[in-house]
Amino acid sequence: LIASKWDIQHVLRLMVSSATFRQSSNGSPEDYATDPENRLLSRGPRFRMGAEMLRDNALAISGLLVDKVGGPSVKPYQPAGQWKEVTYDSDSEYHPDSGESLYRRSLYTFWKRQSPPPNMLVFDATTRETCSVQRSRTNTPLQALVLMNDPVFVEASRKFAERLMSLPNSDSAMRVQLGFRMATARSATADEVAILRDIFNTQFAEFAQKRDSAESLLDVGDSERDKSFDTAELAAWTTVASIILSLDETITRQ
Repeated sequence: LIASKWDIQHVLRLMVSSATFRQSSNGSPEDYATDPENRLLSRGPRFRMGAEMLRDNALAISGLLVDKVGGPSVKPYQPAGQWKEVTYDSDSEYHPDSGESLYRRSLYTFWKRQSPPPNMLVFDATTRETCSVQRSRTNTPLQALVLMNDPVFVEASRKFAERLMSLPNSDSAMRVQLGFRMATARSATADEVAILRDIFNTQFAEFAQKRDSAESLLDVGDSERDKSFDTAELAAWTTVASIILSLDETITRQ
């Protein structure tokens, strides 16, 4: 837009004539013949996952997700004082659960209509005060902040990093490749590997000088941290894991 001297018509024409805009979600005859029920997900529209799916996806990739079926509702992380602001009962307090209850599927999250889970509202979950035929899907900067800063995503990034560091005889390139495949179902390109390795090296050097910052990052969440890993290295890989979990490809259903 700037290069065209703010020519709006030029930018709109460029967008609608791009390969991305013009591509179709329809499958080829070969796709329909080999996969008539789309069990291989060979065709279909791309859109961001729903709020519940995003949380469950991050927990699954990190290894934290609890697959237990059924049982009472659970209370995952929420900002302190959330309930007090919207209820008449001044003594009303939200007390997060502990243990495996923190990592149950989002389906089991306790839902207070006056105060729905804020991280789900950011990703267009409904308040459940009225019937909703179809959810809207938005993309906002606040969603990126949630993916990078919400305790459940920070904790998932740490556990994801521990999974990558647990690989025997692995170097940074191998860890990046595995992380990409686990999150996006594809291998990273050479440029992507180089970028993430550079980020790791930069973060590792910084956390090595600021051990307190590394400790603060790794202390987020209720799950136990693997103390056998170097603090600065684990914090650096947690940053890389957070980037991978925040990728458009990771949070988009394709």
